[in-house]
This record gives sequence, C-alpha cells and structure tokens, in this order.
Amino acid sequence: MAAVIVRDDSVLMVRERGRGPGGRHDGQEYWTLPGGGVNRGEDLADAVRREVAEEVGLTCVDVRYLYDFPYPSGQTSAFAVTCAEGEPRLGTDPDLRCDCPRMVGLDWVPLPVWSGETGVPGVPTLLMATPRSALS
Repeated sequence: MAAVIVRDDSVLMVRERGRGPGGRHDGQEYWTLPGGGVNRGEDLADAVRREVAEEVGLTCVDVRYLYDFPYPSGQTSAFAVTCAEGEPRLGTDPDLRCDCPRMVGLDWVPLPVWSGETGVPGVPTLLMATPRSALS
C-alpha cells in the first residue's frame, strides 16, 4: 500500500536504494511514496498508519482509500493520508535483514498541474491524474 501525504501542494516522497549485484541496498536509487506491506491480521488502514510512522515518523489522523494501481512489486492500494503537525524524518525499516540502509532520503515534491503531458520526473504518474480534491 502507498500513502499519499500532501502538504502545501507537494507530496511526501521517500528516496530508496534497490538491491545491487551483491544483494545489499547499494543499487540504483528511486523515489516512491511511503508505504509497504501488510502484516498478517492487519487491515489496510492500520498498515498505512504503521508504515507512515516507520518510514517518515508522522502520525496519521485520517486515512482514506483512493484506488488500486499496478506497481513494480504487484497491485497496490493508494490512500490519501492526513498527518498530525510535525516535520517528517527518515525512519528505518525494521524488517531489513542487512545493515545497509534502504531508505536514504525524503523530500516534498511539488504536485504537477495536470496538463495531459507525461514524463514529470519524481512524481508518480497516478498522482498526475488524481483530482486535487481527492488528495486533501
């Protein structure tokens, strides 16, 4: 699942490293929305709250389902998330089995104004087509 956290017309994104040839997280960097997997017995909204707290250190006050979309790791669900006041901080991945950091940065990325064009770097295409009213 993925958390869409919008503040001041920007979306919070996490920079991660993929696995390199040696199996460590020293491969190519990429940007993604905060989120991840669902633990056994955990409902999706609780998973969103947990992942947001783990990855970006924010507390969710509202979680609303947006839609499902294809993702490299499989089909995932996007949620519009409102967080309590405070600045995000890069967290850690408690399930990581190695000493190499997977998450290496975070930033607020400006949401593009929908113009029908593609190729805006750093912002998932799905956010370009999402009505602003659904994100706030």
